[in-house]
Amino acid sequence: MNNLKKLSAFTIAASCALLTAHSSLAAKHHGSAKRHIYKGSISQSVAAADRLLIKGKYANAASRYQAALKKNPHDANAAVGLGMALAKQFKLDGAEQQFDKVLAHDPGNPGAHAGKAMVMLNRLNSSSNTIRKSRDTILKEAENESQRALESDPEIPEAHYTMGMVYKEQGRMNDALAEFHKAVAIDPSYADGYSGSGLVKLAQNNPGSAASDFKQAIRLNSGDYTAHYGLGESLRASGQTDAALKEFNTALYQFPNSWPVHLAMGKTYETQGNTVAAVREYQESIRIKPENSAAYLGIANIREARGDIEHSIAELRSGLELMPDNADLHQRIGDESLRIEKIDDAIKEYETIMSSQPGNARAAEGLTTAYYLKAQKETKGGFFGDNDYDTAMQMIDKAVQMNPNDLRLRLAQAKIRALTGDTVDLNAIGQPTNDGERVSYAQALLAQNRFQEAAQAMNTVIAHSNTPKQTFALADLALMIRDLDSAEAAYRKAATMPGSAERARRGLANVGKAREEARQHLTLADDLSRKKMTGSAIDTYHQAIFSNPKVPGARLGIARSLESVSHATPVQLREAAMQYRAYIALSPTMPIKEQEKFEKKAAKLDGKAGKIEQRSASAR
Repeated sequence: MNNLKKLSAFTIAASCALLTAHSSLAAKHHGSAKRHIYKGSISQSVAAADRLLIKGKYANAASRYQAALKKNPHDANAAVGLGMALAKQFKLDGAEQQFDKVLAHDPGNPGAHAGKAMVMLNRLNSSSNTIRKSRDTILKEAENESQRALESDPEIPEAHYTMGMVYKEQGRMNDALAEFHKAVAIDPSYADGYSGSGLVKLAQNNPGSAASDFKQAIRLNSGDYTAHYGLGESLRASGQTDAALKEFNTALYQFPNSWPVHLAMGKTYETQGNTVAAVREYQESIRIKPENSAAYLGIANIREARGDIEHSIAELRSGLELMPDNADLHQRIGDESLRIEKIDDAIKEYETIMSSQPGNARAAEGLTTAYYLKAQKETKGGFFGDNDYDTAMQMIDKAVQMNPNDLRLRLAQAKIRALTGDTVDLNAIGQPTNDGERVSYAQALLAQNRFQEAAQAMNTVIAHSNTPKQTFALADLALMIRDLDSAEAAYRKAATMPGSAERARRGLANVGKAREEARQHLTLADDLSRKKMTGSAIDTYHQAIFSNPKVPGARLGIARSLESVSHATPVQLREAAMQYRAYIALSPTMPIKEQEKFEKKAAKLDGKAGKIEQRSASAR
């Protein structure tokens, strides 16, 4: 999928850290290095509460802080500690109230400002539309609070940590990493600094280095659930699924209502093939955080793998109700709609994405693929040159203008232009350099009826696929665009991989079904043509071509039928010419003289269409 920005596990990791803003805020015991989050002397009651906080006993810690405040209502340190303990229990209003009380008497209190920043970051996990729509504003406010804390005391690691998390949520990864490094430079025993650094490295696809940071955080604070979660993600990225599950279970023991951890467990179970457990974890993640597109996509993966595409789409649409602008969900619904031949539904989804993200290459590819299939299936002979498709062409052209060096977008542009009758020199566009580009190149070749070259490109990609996920994705795509030879080759390769036999069997059955449908439609179309039922014959030939575009007889039959239409339109004449050329391309053993005969026939039809268009223009 989707260039959807996807909600990756690494982005979710950031949310996980925001959810906890973890317990190193109270990690130091009484008598250790100076606690910058506090000012002045620290009472024994506050120090004792700190020790409970670091162990994750937030309610007990809150009770100790409250007891300290009863003894001394003016103990600002106890109030700051209580705010932290309440924040970890998601009692954000109560936490903020404590910080505000402190700031009312001491406007520069660094701990209170750092605490308010943490509360603001935690509020971002709310399902409230008001909060979600105010995300940028809240992040800016959290940044300001962190800055105020640092202005009061530049040596406060907690403020550097919250500032780092703000930067991470804003996508400023290098700035975030710098803040986390400052935090641990000030206090090498500050576990959150290492956890934050690990989360950034996960987002930068560096799981090995991230794991080192998370392990260091755990050594400093075994109760750091974010570190256990992050270490689990690092292990999962390295393929160590059993070890990853162990860390996730530890994290859930420490914080049972973590939607990112449930999501990560779902992905891990899915990787292991335990789909029942995976769905359970995805659903639990959604229960806690409904606006969680990755969980809906995970369930859709499993439904799709079982062959239940309609159920998969329904799952995705339930997510879309909460996240109507989520490009990943729209993209996936579009892709799956194509697989069940709901082409117009797919077009709507892709155009929705490109309306808000005009440079989205994945949506552009999906849109042109949908029109390619529509061109094969169209039964009115009116696709080529039809003004109804101008919007699609304009969208693709705009996307190319925004990303002129994106080969896949330029190939999508070539594909849509080929469908409307333009001649496009693919060699002038450039040669593919990776498998993603080769698949796009193959589709552009198919749109030009260059079947043998398309097969070569697809065979190269099939040869490179070495995991069941890669191979099935390629096979499913080939089946969707009715490149049945490539689909069959990919499914057969997947069948040799562990645990893939049943899904491969279903895929091969669908390939066989498409071939049989094409054969039946061709037989019926030929019969209708012999009976001079030209209109019905054309419709049925189109159905045969849609089921299997590589059937030469269907191409020849529809070309002859279109040519024989009384008072044929220029569109029908040009399509007839195109179908004759497709017939030639699908008949590599055809004698040269025979090829020349059909080429002349196609050229004559193009010329006739041009003359009719000229007369119409003159009449206007």
